[in-house]
Amino acid sequence: MAPETAFSFAALSPPARRHIRVFQVHQFLDRLAMGLTVSIVVLALADRGMDPVQISALFAVYALTTMAMEVPFGGVADSLGRKPVFLSAVVASLISIALFLSSSGFPGLALSFAFIGFGRALRSGTLDAWFVEGFWAAAPRVDVQPALARAQWANALGLATGAVLGGLLPDVLGPAAEGLGLRRYDVSYVASFGVMLGVFLFTMRAIAEAPRPKPAGALWQGFAEVPSLIGGAARLAASRPPLSLLLVALAFFLMATNPVEVFWPPQVKPMLNETRGNTVIGVLTAGYFFAIAAGAALSPVVSRIFGRRHALTLAAAFACLAGLQLALALQGEIFGFVAVFLLYALCLGISETPASSLLHQSVDDRQRSTMLSLRSLIQQLGAAVGLLVAGAIAEAYGTAVAWALGAGFLALAVVVALVLARHLAADQR
Repeated sequence: MAPETAFSFAALSPPARRHIRVFQVHQFLDRLAMGLTVSIVVLALADRGMDPVQISALFAVYALTTMAMEVPFGGVADSLGRKPVFLSAVVASLISIALFLSSSGFPGLALSFAFIGFGRALRSGTLDAWFVEGFWAAAPRVDVQPALARAQWANALGLATGAVLGGLLPDVLGPAAEGLGLRRYDVSYVASFGVMLGVFLFTMRAIAEAPRPKPAGALWQGFAEVPSLIGGAARLAASRPPLSLLLVALAFFLMATNPVEVFWPPQVKPMLNETRGNTVIGVLTAGYFFAIAAGAALSPVVSRIFGRRHALTLAAAFACLAGLQLALALQGEIFGFVAVFLLYALCLGISETPASSLLHQSVDDRQRSTMLSLRSLIQQLGAAVGLLVAGAIAEAYGTAVAWALGAGFLALAVVVALVLARHLAADQR
């Protein structure tokens, strides 16, 4: 294989530069639409009368739908084309928002969350693959990683901008919306619907892809292959103890951390000024995303401290998260909560790279997609179980108790990661 050329945006051809800019704008708009609702979704559900058990069940519907659909749709974009599959994902997102706005009871909201999961499964890896292939066609043998980093920055900026606006709009326009018979938080969903329509139109006009033949039965074949894909991945994990230990640790990790990600807005809302509380939540959501990004950037430095022993790095990150989750549960005023919450997000970012490195080191190229699918399945299942357990505890004893008990799952993840580290050390002798 020929060596890659170092990336230089100024040295790229005009088509390559345009390709990067188009994808940056697309990623910003798509994540802007998502960010508009991410900071207030739990508050909007509570405003519709949902209790913690019902909110947890709705997020479990989302996680389980994503889990069920992600594997069969994994190869559909390769067969039918990335652009049409992504457009289908946008349509699913529009349907989910429309269902949310028109629903006040659990059944309608559950259908809305199912469509969110369906849209996520359709989105998975579609235009990312289109971007990489198009970039290499316009800039052969040029290192694509810096180009992907530019797209990731646009992605994060879109989420952060959307989170701030999504919190600001209910404070500014909420009273007027209520005067029109809407709910306060509906304004953020209406804005998200509008931006999502813009994403659809932008994709239609700016994303160019050569037509692909439409093989008959491609979708059905994707569903038919699910049992064999899961079975093959499970057999692979069972045959490699380090891989099994990593997946178990990640399941415990999601059981503990996902309820924090879902339930922190209603936990912090009583600590805030009533007139601008949603705006502060939006800003804090943006800070959360940037703290995760900063943690990911720091992860290589932390890994060097532990001698690049990724399992030990992971165990240390999990231990810090367990302590911070307990501290978060004890916070009763906003400044302490914000400080602990941002440190928590930083540790979440630090944990991502060693986990991914361990996974990729454990499998061959021909097994990589299968194992990534299994990882997604296990993580979504762990998130769903954690949410259902946390929701029941939060309803009976409060969110703080649910978080504190959830830290026990992180303690289990630490133990499993240490066993993994010991196993890897033994294999290297």
